[in-house]
Amino acid sequence: MSYTVSMAEQSNTPTNIDLKKDESLTIDWADGTRSVFPIAYLRKMSPSAEMRELRKEMNTNPLTILPDGMGSSSTIAATGAESVGNYAIKVLFSDGHDTGLYTWSYLREIDPANQDGGMTKSDQGPSHNNPLGLPGNR
Repeated sequence: MSYTVSMAEQSNTPTNIDLKKDESLTIDWADGTRSVFPIAYLRKMSPSAEMRELRKEMNTNPLTILPDGMGSSSTIAATGAESVGNYAIKVLFSDGHDTGLYTWSYLREIDPANQDGGMTKSDQGPSHNNPLGLPGNR
């Protein structure tokens, strides 16, 4: 049995990862591009269920009350990062948040150089209160 790596998978493969805990996560990709993610941006764009739902709420209600620490003036930093298999990285933040797994494809999706703000394609999915997207009040 042979396995062929698609061009999309190849372009989503990092060749170098550099974490500057107080500044940014920089990733050089196999296709030659470079992505620079400010730490505060990574925290805001966490793929965790909690942050996904918060981004949805903020998109519909500009008066959303942020959880403790999210709206503070203190600077967020990364306290570390862990590799998760060959497909993701887990970033640990100074506010204690550590539940988001940033897959390589998700990082390509949220690359600040390609964003126009707000929500990601991943945020457009069904609510975690209704993960199957079934009609009706759940």
